[in-house]
Amino acid sequence: MTKAKASDEKSIVVGVLDYPGAMQSAIYGWKEMFQLANQVCAQQAVTSRFETHILSHQTLSSNENSTNGLQVLVLPPIVEDEYYLEPEPELVNTLLGYHAQGTLLCSACAGSFIIAATGLLDGRKVTTHWDFAEQFANKFPQVELDINQILINDQDIITAGGLMSWIDLGLELVAQFVRPDIMRLLGQLLIVDTGAREQRYYQRFHAKLNHGDEAIVKVQHFMRQHLHQSVTIAQLAEHCFLTERTFLRRFVKATGIKPTQYMQRLRVQVACELLESTSQTFENIASQLGYEDASAFRKIFVRVMGLTPREFRRRFSTAEEP
Repeated sequence: MTKAKASDEKSIVVGVLDYPGAMQSAIYGWKEMFQLANQVCAQQAVTSRFETHILSHQTLSSNENSTNGLQVLVLPPIVEDEYYLEPEPELVNTLLGYHAQGTLLCSACAGSFIIAATGLLDGRKVTTHWDFAEQFANKFPQVELDINQILINDQDIITAGGLMSWIDLGLELVAQFVRPDIMRLLGQLLIVDTGAREQRYYQRFHAKLNHGDEAIVKVQHFMRQHLHQSVTIAQLAEHCFLTERTFLRRFVKATGIKPTQYMQRLRVQVACELLESTSQTFENIASQLGYEDASAFRKIFVRVMGLTPREFRRRFSTAEEP
């Protein structure tokens, strides 16, 4: 197949921001992914070519930055440091300037915190790593957070979820700036899944116990110990010597969800662990967790995890149901 001539090439200029604590494998992984995308484009006689620049946060914010015409600016995940919580005002203003000029801003994982600091995410639906959900929601309550999603493309801003979502983000950029079929060919070359998936497939429920309400902590421990039983709101309130109304108010304030939802999430998490580590049937697992009707628990499982129990087991475990 004939390769495109260099004079006909259409450049897609991408800046990758190397800020303190940023994940280096993502930074250089993007550079190499776009290099491979260029190879696929050449093989398919597609004239688009990615031009990738790795930029430090100081360089991006200084007058020394000679990278003009950035079409895309991507912020990688975080592996250490807490720079993402308090980015320098100069960087925040620089991001606002690039966005105003039409640059597409993108983030993976904690990079969303830096974009959120600009105010550009206010009122928008975005995603970040599921384990940062509470921290993000507390810091940016005006942003609509959806941690079920791996990636949310809102035209001028794209946010992606977990640490490895930089791969999903890179593939999305190839599909958007070149063509979806080129993205799929790149996925085949990389041997990565280019099909639709959700971040909630990978979430684990971490019970919040450090909220400072000792009565509610006592109830949380009680609930964890009685997953196999049907427990009423009245029983839970009585266990911590509170009225039902006061108990409900304090429980939601402490945990962020209602007691019934909390118990469901606890049971779903245990079910996930058993599906991964054992070959027990889902019916048996449901029975252990206090459900006489396994189909009712299956509906709850699908609503929380986005997968059926069988799909979850096939994706995350080598164990097969007997």
